[in-house]
Amino acid sequence: MESFGGRLHRAVAERGPLCVGIDPHPGLLARWGLSDDVNGLERFCRTVVEALGERVAVVKPQSAFFERFGSRGVSVLESTIRQLRDSGSLVLLDVKRGDIGSTVAAYASAYLDPSSSLYVDALTASPYLGVGSLAPMFELAATHGGGVFVLALTSNPEGAAVQRARAADGRTVAQTVIDEIAQLNRGAEPLGSFGLVVGATIGDTGHDLSAVHGPLLAPGLGAQGATAADLRTVFGSSLPSVLPSYSREVLHAGPDVAALRAAADRVLTECRAALGGA
Repeated sequence: MESFGGRLHRAVAERGPLCVGIDPHPGLLARWGLSDDVNGLERFCRTVVEALGERVAVVKPQSAFFERFGSRGVSVLESTIRQLRDSGSLVLLDVKRGDIGSTVAAYASAYLDPSSSLYVDALTASPYLGVGSLAPMFELAATHGGGVFVLALTSNPEGAAVQRARAADGRTVAQTVIDEIAQLNRGAEPLGSFGLVVGATIGDTGHDLSAVHGPLLAPGLGAQGATAADLRTVFGSSLPSVLPSYSREVLHAGPDVAALRAAADRVLTECRAALGGA
C-alpha cells in the first residue's frame, strides 16, 4: 500500500494544504440548532462530510466528542470515518493515545489495522511515556501505509513545563521528540509518514524542525487565535511541510453546506498565501 506520506503529499497537491477538524462539542451543536445527543451528532457529521468530504485534503475528527455518547457515539464515528474515506478525504483521528507494551499495540490495532471498523489514515499520539513506547504504532503504520502525528510543541500554556524541560544532553524534551521522528522518516520520499503536532500560536519555537521530513500539523488557527500569517514565524524554512488545521473557524459557518464550503475555501486561500502558494 502507498505510504501515508505519499498519499498526503498527493492530496495536498490536489486539494490544497488544509485540515479541517470535526469537533462536535455541545456549544457547536447548539449553534447549529441541533440536539446534544447522538441524533444531533449524526446530523452534524453528515453535514460536514457532505460539505467538505470531496474538497478538503484531510479531515480530523476529535474522538472525545464521539466517545462522550458511549457506544452509539463511537458508532457514529465509525460511520463518519467510512463516509470520509469514501469521499476521498484522508482521515486523521485526533485521539492522542500513548501507552506501553500490549496496550499501545492494541491502540495501534484499533486505528491502523485495515480490519478495524475505526481504521483511519493516521492518528495523533502522545510521546510522554517515551517516543520508543510508540513503536507498535510506528510499526503497524509502516506495515499498512498509515501515519502517526506525535505531539511536540503544543499551544496550551501547560505544555511548556514538560515540552521545554531540558534533558541531560541539553536538548529540550520537544527537541528529542523532533529528532526521533526525523530518524523514522529518513529516506522517505516524497514525504515521511510520521509527523509532529506543533501549535500555530506558539510563535518562534526556538527548535529545529528542518530535518523532520514529515508533515507538521499546525492546530490553533482561527478561533484559537493564530492566523495563517503566523505560520511563517512558527515554521520558517519548514513551511512546505506544514498542514494547517482549522476547526471552529470553518464549522461556525454551518449548518449551511454552501457556507461551510465558502469558509473552507477562504481559509485555504489564506493558507496558500502564507505557505507561498503550496
